[in-house]
Amino acid sequence: MEETLHSLAEDRYDRLWQRVAPALEPYPTGGEPVPMATPAPMVMPAPAAASTPQAAAAAREARLPGAETDPCCMGSAAADSLEVVTGFIEEELTDQRYFLALARQAPAWARQPLRELAAGALAHARRLMAAYYLTTGESYCPAVSLERIYVGRWCPALRERYHAEACGGFNYARAAEETTDPCLSALLRALSGEEFRRAETLARMLERSLPT
Repeated sequence: MEETLHSLAEDRYDRLWQRVAPALEPYPTGGEPVPMATPAPMVMPAPAAASTPQAAAAAREARLPGAETDPCCMGSAAADSLEVVTGFIEEELTDQRYFLALARQAPAWARQPLRELAAGALAHARRLMAAYYLTTGESYCPAVSLERIYVGRWCPALRERYHAEACGGFNYARAAEETTDPCLSALLRALSGEEFRRAETLARMLERSLPT
């Protein structure tokens, strides 16, 4: 009787293991330890390759100010006004030549102020050429005229230069309003104020020169 019960128990044990783990061969018999499945080895991800010194330097350069392909200042917005900028450069260089020509035939008291006005016009041209380079990364080569300038009589020449400088101040102010580049707009506003101050200097010269 005991053997029969033991046999029935083993049959139930075998049927249970057939349902639970049919891949086990042979099926474990009752009372024997059940072999444990060997866990698969864990595969660790390979460490990232160390960056080269060149890659690290390139990453640092990319984070430097001004390294953006389209910076917020002197970028694509300023590029839309490049034709205006180059036009102002040519006008300033022309003004410089006119002031130097006027100084050569001016009264002694007016020669130094006129040379200073000529230096101011050249400074304007250089600031505009710097803005051109900041925007494009290229130098602007203005067209230099070698034609001799004839200024005519003193008072009419002062009147002509006054209107040229006053109109220059107005044109700078209008260009500053039209551009959406904040740095170029600030530069043009500054040049506008300086142009109007040059016009005031010429007006004072004319006041001194007119007969009373």
